[in-house]
Amino acid sequence: MSDTDTHGIPSPDGIADVIETDYEIGQDNFETKIGPFGLDIHNPVFVISGAAIVIFVLYTLLLPEQASAAFKAMFNFTTTNFDWFLIGAADIVVIFALLLIVTPYGSVRLGGDEATPDYTYMGWFAMLFAAGMGIGLMFYGVSEPLTHFSTAFGGTAIEDGLRTDWAPLGAATGDEPGSVRLGMAATIYHWALHPWAIYATVALALALFTYNKGLPLTIRSAFYPILGDRVWGWPGHIIDIIAVFATLFGLATSLGFGATQANAGLNELFGVPIGNTTEVILISIITAVALVSVLRGLDGGVKVLSEINMGLAGLLALFTLIIGPTTFLITFFWDSLKAYVEYLPALSNPFGREDVNYSQGWTAFYWAWWISWSPFVGMFIARVSRGRTVREFVVCVLLIPSMVCVLWMSIFGGTAIHQVLNDGYTGAQDADLPLQLFRMLDQLPLASITSFIGIVLVVVFFVTSSDSGSLVIDTITAGGKVDAPVPQRVFWCIFEGAVAIALLLGGGLAALQSMVISTGLLFTVVLLVMCWCIFRGLQSERANMR
Repeated sequence: MSDTDTHGIPSPDGIADVIETDYEIGQDNFETKIGPFGLDIHNPVFVISGAAIVIFVLYTLLLPEQASAAFKAMFNFTTTNFDWFLIGAADIVVIFALLLIVTPYGSVRLGGDEATPDYTYMGWFAMLFAAGMGIGLMFYGVSEPLTHFSTAFGGTAIEDGLRTDWAPLGAATGDEPGSVRLGMAATIYHWALHPWAIYATVALALALFTYNKGLPLTIRSAFYPILGDRVWGWPGHIIDIIAVFATLFGLATSLGFGATQANAGLNELFGVPIGNTTEVILISIITAVALVSVLRGLDGGVKVLSEINMGLAGLLALFTLIIGPTTFLITFFWDSLKAYVEYLPALSNPFGREDVNYSQGWTAFYWAWWISWSPFVGMFIARVSRGRTVREFVVCVLLIPSMVCVLWMSIFGGTAIHQVLNDGYTGAQDADLPLQLFRMLDQLPLASITSFIGIVLVVVFFVTSSDSGSLVIDTITAGGKVDAPVPQRVFWCIFEGAVAIALLLGGGLAALQSMVISTGLLFTVVLLVMCWCIFRGLQSERANMR
């Protein structure tokens, strides 16, 4: 690794097309001390972002009914009018990412042609996976396969000429095998190539323009090919502010889901009351634990917790595979993968959809959620991916996690579906969404132990997401500095929890979904332009290598 000479960002090793600019990282920052605590913040990105978040939290807590109505209106307007845009944008990003694997641009190395990776494959995978999808997989691993299977089996329903059911595509009325295949294809569609392509694209843009071009580690840097030095002015400020909002609300949504599931699990095991009070306490406690991880830093905090969580998640999945219907699950995995490939063109079609509840209420929300997470996950992946070639990077960030998600959904969703079809057990199917994982585990041996492990996984995924998110937001609001004072990261860590609490109190999960889809829609435009900027950046790198 080369010497670090620009606020924690290493200079390129070997050949790289460094952009010559007069801008210096942190030149627009405001530096001061408040008592023993130092501040080093980018003005106006930190000021506008921080003030807006404080105002939002106060508004949601002081006027919860009004806020709840506004959130629902935002969700309905966005999903109804822009579902085609979100679905189409995600398709474009997948095609772009796959093309990078097979084109000559895949040979470009992030950090210069002599750069070497900072982390082993195991540590790298653990961090990107724990940050990328941990809470979501725990929350939806059982519920989504069951839901899509059930709605597909139930068939379509028409009222006043419009479909009112939630089945994907044309459903599979009364057809058990067909409903299982369609349900799993509809689930995998939301958890495989599309979300990971979104993450990979943002991460690649940040890594390329930071480690090869020598620009600050902020979202705006990726737009230098289009904006030039104007990227350091208001166009860049707006890009970074949108990224902060998208990241914060994307994280708050996941933290809200994590709190409701942890609450459900604790109620199941220990009789802890279910409700907003418990969830607020949980978010507060886990945010405090995340603060400890923040203070320990990237290697001592996030990396260690991510590796522990990956180990626990692997053990839980292996236990379910071996103790559950093993032969069925192995076959189920391959059948589900084939069904995904078969149904992918229809599921990813952005126009003329009749399954509006599925395409708007599920897919449009999911893509906005992943896109909201992409500044956070993308910057975090970029931080730990220096030294990889573009081809190695895209394969590892796109294809391998996609296969792991398919395997996870097949094991947990497949076990729950097997319980319905072969054992006649509908406890998981009939339970509320946060409880479905625990009701499925109830039918396996050592249910108390595995359910407790499930709660631990949710909590630690919660901690790693909060810690990683505060690291990323702090970097953006510090003008690209990765060595900014720790109190700033503490500030964002606390406010991530505060936003999650405010949204839960101001409308529950519906409010969380509304805010994430609204901010995700804004960042979708940024994401599409980013693809063109990556292409221009890789072109110059290839030309420089010859």
